[in-house]
Amino acid sequence: MRRHILPLLLLLATTARADEIGSVDTVFKFIGPDHKIVVEAYDDPGVGGVTCYMSRAKTGGIKGAFGLAEDKSEASIACRQVGPISIPKPIRAQEEIFSERTSLIFKRIRIVRMVDAKRNSLVYLTYSDRVIEGSPQNSVAVVSVDRATTIPLR
Repeated sequence: MRRHILPLLLLLATTARADEIGSVDTVFKFIGPDHKIVVEAYDDPGVGGVTCYMSRAKTGGIKGAFGLAEDKSEASIACRQVGPISIPKPIRAQEEIFSERTSLIFKRIRIVRMVDAKRNSLVYLTYSDRVIEGSPQNSVAVVSVDRATTIPLR
């Protein structure tokens, strides 16, 4: 039993968690929560001083209240330096830092960090995928890292 818990704890510890900044209603629903757009903040778990802000649709109504609705694939991302950038240990050249399900089983929204070593920059991509058919809709943001700070890769 303990063998199965450790990998799960490690996965949870290395995945960014969202802080909801705010939301706006887009459609009023008589029963259940309204459809809305939420803005969430994600601190990069491997890079101190970088936060990504993502806006995305959340489906309301009865299905949304019970977690049965499928959220839209559209999302937008903006990542910013919010403090001194620090990279305490080597990071991968490409790594998923956030993933959350947006439908009951088949759909997820993801944030992937990529390192542009030539330009000393961090590139953040958000997109939605499905088991059978993903969405080409995506958004990208870049955080430039000072040349004095090297980005250690593993």
